[in-house]
Amino acid sequence: MEVLVYGAGALGSLVGGLLARAHDVTLVGRNPHVRRVHEDGLRIDGEIEARVRPRALTDGRGRSADLALVTTKAYDTDAAARALATGEYDAVCSLQNGLTEERLAAALDPPILAGTASYGARLLEPGRVRCTGVGEVVVGSLAGGASTLADRVARAFTDAGIEAMAAADMPRRRYEKLAVNAGINGPSALARVTNGEAVAGPAGGIAREAAREVARVANAEGVGLTAPEAVDALERVARDTDANRSSMCEDVAAGRRTEVEAIYGAVLERADPEGIRVPTCRTLASVIRAWEAGHGLTGE
Repeated sequence: MEVLVYGAGALGSLVGGLLARAHDVTLVGRNPHVRRVHEDGLRIDGEIEARVRPRALTDGRGRSADLALVTTKAYDTDAAARALATGEYDAVCSLQNGLTEERLAAALDPPILAGTASYGARLLEPGRVRCTGVGEVVVGSLAGGASTLADRVARAFTDAGIEAMAAADMPRRRYEKLAVNAGINGPSALARVTNGEAVAGPAGGIAREAAREVARVANAEGVGLTAPEAVDALERVARDTDANRSSMCEDVAAGRRTEVEAIYGAVLERADPEGIRVPTCRTLASVIRAWEAGHGLTGE
């Protein structure tokens, strides 16, 4: 399968690099990382070790592939969609945080698949990415139900040795992912702690309540995710990624813009019109937005 990975940061480089063991892969990202991959290949170490040589580009316009994987930060979704709209793809699949698939669907003609990825990844230096934890990639129809296209994409992942499956319940899984993101990202970023510490430590009550609030929003939209299920998912991911630091924690530590709008903004956007109370997510959003504003990062 020909695969274009748009957004070759930590996760995009890891997933794209693993796919390159069995498929024709092009990574689209930024220098100096992309330049090093182009010159010397991509080195993967940690839980998985590999050395691969995918194509590596900084310009993703005018390309074509069987599958485009979008792994950018959520706030770069619109830019990714504009670039992908100049190419030709049989399918586009998001592995991003937040609920970004609707924005891709509004801008692109190919079928949009929803996806989740629980692999841990850290970009150590240009040309080198570390797998900090083996997880699973799940893909499926944005609307839910069986999908032969999702089956084909999942097989492509498994052919490359990636733990993957196609799922018929992606609407529920999307909200479960949002609940996990809401529970881990804000508390871990504000406290500067690992995923496990964010849930098992003093902030655990805040983390669990944020996940419960996401479940309320999901149910209001007709998606069957109960509060106990959301909390169970949060605790499971926190255990499985105990020593990892969330993407938001990494962003705050590095002084970068966060995905606050894609996570907490998405919760508030859906909760407010329905009158659903989400005070924990609202508070986390306000504090993180204040941090961004204080550092001149809003809307970068």
